[in-house]
Amino acid sequence: MELEKGKELLKKFNTIAVYGFSKNPEKVAHWIPVYLKNRNYKIIGINPQNFVVPGIPVYQKLSDIPDEIHILNVFRPSEVCVDILNEAVERKKERGDIFAVWLQEGITNEEARKIAEGNQIAFLQDTCIYKVYQELNR
Repeated sequence: MELEKGKELLKKFNTIAVYGFSKNPEKVAHWIPVYLKNRNYKIIGINPQNFVVPGIPVYQKLSDIPDEIHILNVFRPSEVCVDILNEAVERKKERGDIFAVWLQEGITNEEARKIAEGNQIAFLQDTCIYKVYQELNR
């Protein structure tokens, strides 16, 4: 089910904000977003550290991003996902964007799922966006 939902999201939307984007090219939180950028997705990084990655704007907070966000892809520990969802809901109320929150493989939080679904935000968890993209493009 998550695979099919993910495929639909990747077909429908192209702007992905990456919560926990890493400046380290060896980490999945860096190379997966760069991979997607190189396949014509608009990628926006979110990380409290101040760094530059060519071609990908990086903001310190979700609320700092001026662009419309379609998918919020999360590379953060499961236990902080409720706080992230609360930020996403607040932004959705203010800006009307964030149509989906996607927790990467290994990240799960049922309370976060309830918050998303209660606010008309599609929700995936424990699902790798890179693997779903690969399946979509077989």
